Amino acid sequence: MSDTTNPAERLVDLLDLEQIEVNIFRGRSPQESLQRVFGGQVAGQALVAAGRTTDGERPVHSLHAYFLRPGRPGVPIVYQVERVRDGRSFTTRRVTAVQQGRTIFNLTASFHKPEQGSFEHQLPPARTVPDPESLPTVVEEIREHLGELPEQLERMARRQPFDIRYVDRLRWSAEEVKDAEPRSAVWMRAVGPLGDDPLVHTCALTYASDMTLLDAVRIPVEPLWGPRGFDMASLDHAMWFHRPFRADQWLLYDQESPIATGGRGLARGRIYDREGRLVVSVVQEGLFRAV
Repeated sequence: MSDTTNPAERLVDLLDLEQIEVNIFRGRSPQESLQRVFGGQVAGQALVAAGRTTDGERPVHSLHAYFLRPGRPGVPIVYQVERVRDGRSFTTRRVTAVQQGRTIFNLTASFHKPEQGSFEHQLPPARTVPDPESLPTVVEEIREHLGELPEQLERMARRQPFDIRYVDRLRWSAEEVKDAEPRSAVWMRAVGPLGDDPLVHTCALTYASDMTLLDAVRIPVEPLWGPRGFDMASLDHAMWFHRPFRADQWLLYDQESPIATGGRGLARGRIYDREGRLVVSVVQEGLFRAV
């Protein structure tokens, strides 16, 4: 697809894998300016591969993944699916992502036949936040600080398939981040329609869940946008899908980091719809090394 295509359409195209053999799929890896393939892309594509080997009647309820090696932009990724189990209520798939003969990523996903539970509860969102319409976009925030940031950051933000709006004012200096709590929250939604396939919405949100989660680890240390003092990489990723949702409608992503030590930081996220229903829970550990 050309660069003029809507970023949401590019995301749908990115998640449309080519089946090259039974249980084997191939995904594109765009040539971007990043040093390595975005982890959310690999996780989203791997989940597509897993879902394509099921009957489509059982939505995914959890995934657990490890990022083993950095992927190379511009080089296709092959996803090999192992059909671990097809039970009466649950389906389990294991996916290995391979690039140039080397395993770069592993994912295990579990799919559950919908059933009516005997009880239900959830904790409410931790705080009341402004509506997304009242908040500036990332592009607008960057534009206000172009004197301090490289212009390429604005171009990168414009190409993102998700509209990200930070609930709290972004901090732009070392003085502002001092004593900040390791918490962050954003509203997010795809920048265009994603169609009606639930698997596409699930995999699109899997992609987006890796975009800002480690912000919570960095907030007490350095400004989120601008030159980084750390080389940062996702080590693993886990998600639990509680309720149906649409990734092209506003979702609140509440994030916190309970601990950072030993060069690693842990982040937890809760994703709510606009009615305050918890739809997804996320946990990730990241690696942080000073540059």
